[in-house]
Amino acid sequence: MSTNRSEHAYLELLSRQYPTVEAVCSEIIQLGATLSLPKGTEHFMSDLHGEDEAFRHILNNCSGVVREKVDAAFGHTVPERERAWFAAMIYYPEEKIEEVKKSGADMTDWYSITLYRLTETARLVASKYTRSRVRAALPEGYADVLDELLYTSLEEKDKAAYEQNIVTTIVETDCADEVIGALCALIKRLAVDRLHIVGDVFDRGPRADRILDLLMRHHCVDVQWGNHDILWMGAAAGNEACIACVLNLALQYNTLDIVENGYGISLRDMIAFAQETYRDCTWFMPRTPDDKEYLKTSMDTLSKVHKAVAIMQFKLEGQLILRHPEYGMEDRLLLDKIDTVRKTVTIDGVDYALNDAHFPTVDPENPFELTLAERELMASLRHAFRHSARLQQQVAFLYNKGGMYTIYNRNLLYHGCIPLDEEGQFLAFAPEGRELRGRAYMDACDDMARRAYFLPKGHPDKQRCVDFLWYLWCGRRSPLFGREKITTFERYFVSDRSVWEEKKNPYYRLLGDRAVCDRILSEFGLDPAFSHIINGHVPVRTLKGESPIKADGRLLVIDGGFCKAYHQTTGIAGYTLIYNSWGLRLISHKGFPGIRAVIQDNSDILTTKNIFETSKARILNRDTDEGRETLDRIAALKALLEAYRSGVLRPKK
Repeated sequence: MSTNRSEHAYLELLSRQYPTVEAVCSEIIQLGATLSLPKGTEHFMSDLHGEDEAFRHILNNCSGVVREKVDAAFGHTVPERERAWFAAMIYYPEEKIEEVKKSGADMTDWYSITLYRLTETARLVASKYTRSRVRAALPEGYADVLDELLYTSLEEKDKAAYEQNIVTTIVETDCADEVIGALCALIKRLAVDRLHIVGDVFDRGPRADRILDLLMRHHCVDVQWGNHDILWMGAAAGNEACIACVLNLALQYNTLDIVENGYGISLRDMIAFAQETYRDCTWFMPRTPDDKEYLKTSMDTLSKVHKAVAIMQFKLEGQLILRHPEYGMEDRLLLDKIDTVRKTVTIDGVDYALNDAHFPTVDPENPFELTLAERELMASLRHAFRHSARLQQQVAFLYNKGGMYTIYNRNLLYHGCIPLDEEGQFLAFAPEGRELRGRAYMDACDDMARRAYFLPKGHPDKQRCVDFLWYLWCGRRSPLFGREKITTFERYFVSDRSVWEEKKNPYYRLLGDRAVCDRILSEFGLDPAFSHIINGHVPVRTLKGESPIKADGRLLVIDGGFCKAYHQTTGIAGYTLIYNSWGLRLISHKGFPGIRAVIQDNSDILTTKNIFETSKARILNRDTDEGRETLDRIAALKALLEAYRSGVLRPKK
């Protein structure tokens, strides 16, 4: 056996982990065995939009996977009603245990039956994993007990008595509640091997921060950045225009709780400024949820703050547009086209009546310049966003686990679009002075977004990259935005709805074209015959007969529909996707009534399961990205084994 210097150095490093022939052989045997196990289940979700309760529930039920396992284990022995209750208990064990205790049931008997059923369910979901992998997933505290329960066979007479004694002892020592909770957690963890979030954790829902808390605790997750995610990432990086946009949306949808309580950012000075500066702001009244009532005085105050923030946003956006002519967004400069005497604004050469012509902080000579008070406010807010420990921790997570796109198991995942021209060709943009298209442009966007956050203060590229985060939020050739313009100003100040239109990139007209989707897949190095595009961002309007399956199955739109505002338009609460060893399944959801309702009624929020694509043979680990990495690992270990046996390297022991 001959090796070059680099190969020899690599084998030397590998030998530190596997110092003997026996250690190498053992690892090769174990790795080889895993290749024959069924592929783990992937769970795809998109457009969570801050709806933390709905997300928590779908995370718990794994889009129906948990209930499927319950039905597989007990479909012929346990009535449907009991199975529904049992599944709800796996989702919310603490609440359901308390319900049983209040019912006056014989707890000893209930504990025994429940532990048996949970063990059987856990065995079923664990069957596609190695014992070592299951062991690693066991919750701390009861790992040894659970390991014994899972791998004790009831078919063996002696072992059956052994298992029964374990269960009896668990009950007698008053730790059944904790063991049940641990088994439920294990089932949910093993039910899904990997979670994919295809963008927009943030937006109009109340608590995106709680969603991120859950994601940060998840065992295996990746995130494709959405336009709302990049907006918050820009705010965390100190982009003042992004900060103003974040606050504007929070005020518009009355979700300031995430700003003030979630991230500890005070708006006290902003409120004082708005009350002193602005009068009646009817057009800026926040949208309030149907289940909440607000005092008129509170709403009046919020509307003034809303307008104050909006005006600062338009100024700051104008400064960015003027600083970056390469953005090509000069048509979005509107503050300088206001005539306060005539009470009009000129948009695309046409004069429109203003429904609000009170602009006390806008200097007609320098319309995009902040007043001294506004500059002080923005400086304070910028400091607050940059130094919110929880926000910075969660944004760091988005950078660590996220990106503009992901390629995984022959699927291409991204949130928005790949910018196209009218003919379906990749649209060029020059973010750093040279024209880029397709994958190269997506990679450049990813790189600039990372440099915006991680480059040190004072670096010559820092400000340009920080500015670009705002462009990714709403720029006309941004892959995350996918529209010609965002008409925030028009919606506030012009009643003529004809100027509210936000024309979409041709991508959204062409995404049903198989040739276009094939071109996109090929651009990212994927074979169109076997791969799919998994896309979020745009709700599927099922009421109008729209299907989430596009281009003969090449593209799947899985906007999760978590945002309640879309439900009347779409007719459902969106889609999630499951990819297991048998193929791909789209899951449609009905509106989420709340966790309390699920606990009380043992209901779920699944509507239908669409078996989109079934594999002719069961997909094994060897067919996955992880399997190919395992094969590479085995090849390296075999080279090490040969080096030991040929004398090129000496075993360490």
